[in-house]
Amino acid sequence: MTSPDFSPSAEQNKRPILSQLLQLLPPHGRALEIASGTGQHAACFASHLPLWSWQPTDTHAEAFPSIRHYARQAGAANVLPPQLLDVCAERWLAQQPAAADVPPAFDLIFCANMLHIAPWAACTGLMQGSARHLSPGGVLVTYGPYLEQDVATAPSNLDFDASLRARNAAWGVRQREAVEEQALLAGLCLAQRHAMPANNLLLVWTRPEAAQGLVNQLAL
Repeated sequence: MTSPDFSPSAEQNKRPILSQLLQLLPPHGRALEIASGTGQHAACFASHLPLWSWQPTDTHAEAFPSIRHYARQAGAANVLPPQLLDVCAERWLAQQPAAADVPPAFDLIFCANMLHIAPWAACTGLMQGSARHLSPGGVLVTYGPYLEQDVATAPSNLDFDASLRARNAAWGVRQREAVEEQALLAGLCLAQRHAMPANNLLLVWTRPEAAQGLVNQLAL
C-alpha cells in the first residue's frame, strides 16, 4: 500500500485523550469510533484497552487502509474491520448484525475533531444516532475545540474558526451550549467537561439516568 495517512494533531492528542478514557471507562466493553480518519486514535486506544472491541468508521473508504495499517502496527487485534458510517443516516452500521428494529449497542461512542469540519446537521445526527446506539450507562465522548458562553476564547481558536469558515461556510468551531441543546433534544446530557491541551475540550455525554454516577465519579 502507499504510505499511511498521518495526522500530527492526532499524534499529539492521543495520549491526553487516552488518559481520560482510562479513568472513565470500565475494563471491557464495545466502542464505536465516528470519523476515525487516519486510524491513529483507534490503534492507540484499542492497544491500551485490550478487553474492548473497537469499531472504527469513516465516511470515506479511502481511509480504511490507513486505519488497518496503524492497528496492525500497534498489534491491536481488537480493532475490527473499518466500516462506512454517515452520522446523518438513519441506519449507522449496515454491516453490523442486529435483530430487526434493534440497533447494535455500544458502551462508548467516540468522536474527535469532526463537528467543526462538517455541516451543523452532523451534530444533530451524532447526538440522535448516539442516543439510538448507546448501551444503558454508555457514554458518548467528543473531543475538539469549542466556543463557550462566559469563557474567553483563545485567539488560536478564533483564528481557527475564521479559517474554517473561509474554507467552507458550513464549517466552524461550534458553540458548546448549542451542541448541548442538540444532545438534550436527543435525550442525552453533558455529564463531564475536561479542559485539554491546545485549547480543546473533552466532553462526556450520557443519558440523564446515568449522568449522576459520572458526576460522582468526577468528584472522587
